[in-house]
Amino acid sequence: MSPGVPGRARRVAVLVNPTSGVGRGARAGAEVSARLRAAELEVLDVSEETAEAAHQHAREAVQAGVDVLVVVGGDGMVHLGADVCAGTDCALGVVAAGTGNDVARALGLPVHDLRAAAEVIARGVPRPVDLGRHTDREGRAHWFAGVLAAGFDALVTERANQLRWPRGRLRYLLAVARELPVFRPMPYRVTVDGREVQTEAMLVAVGNGPAYGGGLQICPEARWDDGLLDVLVVRPVSVPELLRVLPRVFRGTHLSHPAVQLLRGQQVEVAGPELMTYADGERFRPLPLTCEAVPAAVRVVLSGGSRHRAPG
Repeated sequence: MSPGVPGRARRVAVLVNPTSGVGRGARAGAEVSARLRAAELEVLDVSEETAEAAHQHAREAVQAGVDVLVVVGGDGMVHLGADVCAGTDCALGVVAAGTGNDVARALGLPVHDLRAAAEVIARGVPRPVDLGRHTDREGRAHWFAGVLAAGFDALVTERANQLRWPRGRLRYLLAVARELPVFRPMPYRVTVDGREVQTEAMLVAVGNGPAYGGGLQICPEARWDDGLLDVLVVRPVSVPELLRVLPRVFRGTHLSHPAVQLLRGQQVEVAGPELMTYADGERFRPLPLTCEAVPAAVRVVLSGGSRHRAPG
């Protein structure tokens, strides 16, 4: 039953990744939906064949008053769900069944465990989580949950998204290996709450959450509840040095490296090369762009026992 609303089943909309492997996403969505119905929840399937149609159908369900939008997939689905649920009364439920699942993992949610994920959605508690927001010239808001990549990392993500194999961390590492030989540092102007840094850099990453790329803890100190964005700038290093540092990024111990600078603030402007940024592994907006941390922009359904960096 819906918490605090006696006598009424909680209304849940389930959205499956429309680009997932043949039949795999549909089967995961069907299993999760069945488990939620068994928990006496009212379930509406809002899945579509394209990301655009899925986004529109999900938005219509939220506007119609569903209590929880459940996304089934990876970080890209969290990205879509956050964009739809931000600033609304609808909570976001996450069934982590994708490739990277960095946001779900950082929030302490089950990964590749449909039964446990459905249990969290049925029995868990919506908790406030910060989001990053970019507002375009037309006044439209574009949201992200985890990390915005704006350099070498964005180019690697673009390569990784073109690969069908391998999956997870290995796919990202293969994309790194292919991008490194042709990459050159680029000039940036990064402004954080009025503090400006001009430098050549390998990458600029803006973190609302700590990780991307299937486990790279690029902004390891980022929190979901501090109303701030962590901005990581990596100045030029040699290819051998970058390869030596990369394992430290998986452990989140790279912040002490002399080429790494960490800035933190509420509003961030990144200007630099003409490239497309990526957020939560999805194409986002081209540089230059400004983004801001929005406290408690969305509620995510979490387990009472989850080990995460959200409030409480």
